[in-house]
Amino acid sequence: MNKKDWNPELYLKFDRERIQPSIDLVSHISFDNPSRIIDIGCGPGNSTQILVQRWPDSEIIGIDNSQSMIERARKDYPNQGWQILNVGTDEIKGNYDIVFSNATIQWIPNHYQLLKIFHNLLTNKGVIAIQLPLFWDMPIGKAILRIAANSRWFSVTKGVSDLFTIHDYSFYYNSLSELYHSIEIWETDYFHILDSQLSILEMIRGAGLKPYLDRLETDIDKKDFEETVLKEIIIDYPLQEDGKVLFPFKRLFFIAGK
Repeated sequence: MNKKDWNPELYLKFDRERIQPSIDLVSHISFDNPSRIIDIGCGPGNSTQILVQRWPDSEIIGIDNSQSMIERARKDYPNQGWQILNVGTDEIKGNYDIVFSNATIQWIPNHYQLLKIFHNLLTNKGVIAIQLPLFWDMPIGKAILRIAANSRWFSVTKGVSDLFTIHDYSFYYNSLSELYHSIEIWETDYFHILDSQLSILEMIRGAGLKPYLDRLETDIDKKDFEETVLKEIIIDYPLQEDGKVLFPFKRLFFIAGK
């Protein structure tokens, strides 16, 4: 595995916390007997299984630009269709009744154009169902931005925040309203109950913290950066009376139909 590729094992360590938004998103989709579904940014295929459980007779395809994630999906779910594709640059063939994407589009630029691409993938009565983390609205996201701006890190981490594309609900509503007939949009705070403050660091290490760590060349730098992030976590996310820690995680959802 390329050291800068995604790590399926690290990602799946917090499978329960990552999969609940998929469960909630799928539960909001009103579509009887879809013929074809595509899961964009399927990762190791864990969230795709929520689609499979809801619509076991549908053809469901998972795509991701990470070779390691697709390899893990193929290993764990060999009877399903998996493809290495980058939705931002590669052509996706065919049409789908449901275009689904859980915690992926924040890594793809130009969301107005992306929503047009999703629209063009849909059948006549198709729907898109999207969830993305509002990372910069959370104390952990703000802390990472402050740390990355520090003089020790800035020359290396400069521009990393630009790898994220996250807008507010107003942007998505206005963009969707130009293209889609029906729109449902909401936000949810998930209060993850974790064993320790270190668990928060471990959870974001496999996602939002990853592009910052990828820029750091030495293990010492990575360790020091993580330790600085952990100090902020200890301030922002205090221990509860039983020794556990609450990690509120804000996510934006929208479903739109042609």
